[in-house]
Amino acid sequence: MKDSFLFSSLIINWSTKNDRLLPWKQTNDPYKIWLSEIILQQTRIDQGTPYYLKFITEFPTVNDLAKADEDEVLKLWQGLGYYSRARNLHFTAKYIANELNGVFPTNHKDILKLKGIGDYTAAAIASFAYGLPHAVVDGNVYRVLSRVFGIETPIDSTQGKKEFSQLASELLDYKRPAANNQAIMDFGALQCTPKSPDCENCPLKDFCIAFNTKKIDQLPVKQKKLIKKNRYFHYLVINIDESVFLNKRNTKDIWQGLYDFPLIEHSSLLSTEELKDHPEWKAYFEGTNIEITSISKPFKQTLSHQYIHAVFYEIMIKKTSNNSILTHNKVRRAAIDQFAFPKIITWFLSDKTLYLGFK
Repeated sequence: MKDSFLFSSLIINWSTKNDRLLPWKQTNDPYKIWLSEIILQQTRIDQGTPYYLKFITEFPTVNDLAKADEDEVLKLWQGLGYYSRARNLHFTAKYIANELNGVFPTNHKDILKLKGIGDYTAAAIASFAYGLPHAVVDGNVYRVLSRVFGIETPIDSTQGKKEFSQLASELLDYKRPAANNQAIMDFGALQCTPKSPDCENCPLKDFCIAFNTKKIDQLPVKQKKLIKKNRYFHYLVINIDESVFLNKRNTKDIWQGLYDFPLIEHSSLLSTEELKDHPEWKAYFEGTNIEITSISKPFKQTLSHQYIHAVFYEIMIKKTSNNSILTHNKVRRAAIDQFAFPKIITWFLSDKTLYLGFK
């Protein structure tokens, strides 16, 4: 198919009959569109929608978000993962409120300068909020274009990104950019799905190279195979009186800005006796009378580049003269729900097979 007008017309016509009723599609407020796009990065719509609604309720405007405390933002984000998105969201909200007088940039170039906003998000905001002719290229768009036009250039290569971006721009209906962009994304999400696409009822099937050459399952192409590493955490749930010790993760590692328990990381999961011989264990508990009251089953969380394996040791301190423990935040158990934790911590805390004494 060489006719860009035909392509966009067919896509938009399909969209009018298959529209997804999503809350952020009913507005041209750049703040709400930006918020939805950040939430939906690496997140399914059914998972992200409740978070969007919570954020809009809690922070109706960019100025409301800017005034919030970071811990409050991270707590509301808890469970979505990729927490750098939330930190960048908060940073940018403060920048807009304080440096731009609360006014969101109105052109693609200035939107792109904002922290946490890349090419796709900038194009989406420019298009949906201001009707500017910038083509969006997300995973759905990559899939549709690669199949319809039979493009085998890897979508995660520099050349591929350039090629698909140029093609999307050429196909864009400049008179209806927002409708065009929304249509092709919805088409990829509902019709041209990653697995078992509905090719027989596809309005593009007569032109689709992948369908006519039986390469649907081979496109799009990716060149990189992600190798994930394993990390092993031994969490120390240290109780004293009516309190427990928490650690705020401030180093440039996973879960920056979230809270967890003091931990000992090793190259594998250790037995209890091996853990007691670990130098970090001895540093924590030297001169301390403790009792291990429970040991959890192993938990596993999958991240984009890592697998986290964790075992939780609930420990009761009876008496201590060791100040190294006291460097962590001592929090009353009754207040623990106020803190934002990684998923693996919330799984542990909500596991009904364990007696934790937190609730």
